[in-house]
Amino acid sequence: MPRYFFNLNLEGEVVPDLEGQDFRDADEAWEATLAMARNLMQTEFSRPVNWTACYFQVTDEAGDIVHEFPFVEAINLSHPMH
Repeated sequence: MPRYFFNLNLEGEVVPDLEGQDFRDADEAWEATLAMARNLMQTEFSRPVNWTACYFQVTDEAGDIVHEFPFVEAINLSHPMH
C-alpha cells in the first residue's frame, strides 16, 4: 500500500509528517485528511488559530504532492432543517 505524508501548514508554520500513513489510494488519503482537519479544528489550543489560513499538503513516498487540502473544505456549513 502507498504511504502518504500529511504536512500541516498552520498559519504559515510547516509541521512536517515524518512517519506518514499507508492508504489504499489517494481517495482514501483524502478522506483521512478531511477527518484530521476536522479533528484538529475541534482541538483546544493555547492561542486562537485562524483555520482559514491552514492547509495540509499531502505527498507520496517520492515527495510528489498528491493534494493540498485547505481547512475551509472541512468546515461543515450545512444546518439541519426544522
